[in-house]
Parts: sequence; structure tokens; C-alpha cells
Amino acid sequence: AFKHEVVVDGVRAEFQVMSLASMNQTDESGATHHVMAKFIDENGNKQINETVGKIKIVSPTKKEQIKSLDNYNGIFAANFMFMAKGKYGVLCLIQVDGQKKLFKFWYPHHG
Repeated sequence: AFKHEVVVDGVRAEFQVMSLASMNQTDESGATHHVMAKFIDENGNKQINETVGKIKIVSPTKKEQIKSLDNYNGIFAANFMFMAKGKYGVLCLIQVDGQKKLFKFWYPHHG
């Protein structure tokens, strides 16, 4: 699993990207990977269990996939298709206390 942390305006996002095959799962829509995020309010040092948001994945060929985050008891996740090798841009937008927070990082997909 690939792990990455990003901090924006006092909120820490802990991301994990893993293949569905490694989780012994399949996706009927053809998705290959599971992107999970946990959000922590660094001021109160507590996990944020309720939020709404989306993740956008931009492939090396500039193809975009956008999915709403599903909430699994404070772990937010969505499935995506990673096909081509290369760097994928991961952008996650959530709303916390009426404020939007945008987290960005690169995911290196090795195929």
C-alpha cells in the first residue's frame, strides 16, 4: 500500500492507495484501486468522522475520474481505475465546518 500525508489549514489527511486485488476485492465497474483517507483536526487532535467530499484522479494521459467519498465510520474511500504506468495526480476536496479544504499529491503507479 502507498501512504501519504498532507496537512492543509490545520487538518491532516492520511491517504492510502492500494490495489483491490491486494484486498481480495473486485469492482463491477472495472476499478483497480481503492483510495482511502482519514482526516484529523490537528488543533483538537481528533478524527473528523463526518464530512462530504470528492476525489479527482488525473492520469498520466490527463484523463480524469471523479468520485464522491463514501464514509466507512470515519474512513473515507472511493475506487478508481489505474491503467497506464506513471504519476497520477490525486486531488481531494472536503468540507469541514463550512470551509473547503483541498489536499493534493502524486501517486506513482508502476502497473
